[in-house]
Amino acid sequence: MEQVLDVYKRPYTEDFPVVCMDESPEQLIETVKEESMKPGKDARVDYEYIRHGVANIFMANEPLKGKRLVEVTNCKTKVDWAKFIKRIADEMYPQAKRITLVMDNFGTHTIGAFYEAFLPEEAKRLIDRFEFVFTPKHGSWLNMAEIELHVLNAQCLNRHIATMDEMQEEVLAWQMHRNKKNAKINWQFTAKDARIKLKRLYPTFSD
Repeated sequence: MEQVLDVYKRPYTEDFPVVCMDESPEQLIETVKEESMKPGKDARVDYEYIRHGVANIFMANEPLKGKRLVEVTNCKTKVDWAKFIKRIADEMYPQAKRITLVMDNFGTHTIGAFYEAFLPEEAKRLIDRFEFVFTPKHGSWLNMAEIELHVLNAQCLNRHIATMDEMQEEVLAWQMHRNKKNAKINWQFTAKDARIKLKRLYPTFSD
């Protein structure tokens, strides 16, 4: 936990950006019946709906820059993850010297994933672009990408969306809007705070 909090204290620099990454499932749901608004009447949505499976949303955001990248995929396999990380390296930060990537300890987040997705030379190139920092077990709340996912759900995915294409279109529009606003995250929780508020998590010593 304190390692992650120390990373968040680093000053902003283009050469060594600190990026948070997370993923989340999102149901694809089609509304069966919906009545349009008419003069003097509100729109009505029937409670009946059809499920069309679950999509996965990858989120990467740089809190100090107010920059994010979102992608909707069918699955969240090791290969899917590795391909998204490649987008972070090559699309978001092609000129960066080294990218610090904060994420949780999910089973797909492994070095081997790059070798499953790419040829060895490309896998090694991508690995060398990153410093991987993992949040502790049961400590995913330390990942600021979770905050961005909550904002995405509240502002964009708070209604029924039936298809992957529609979800990707909506998410891309939200991403562009947030990036234009340079919406940043002002993280205030420090190691000093942790030692006070989460004292029970630290070992105790007797004199």
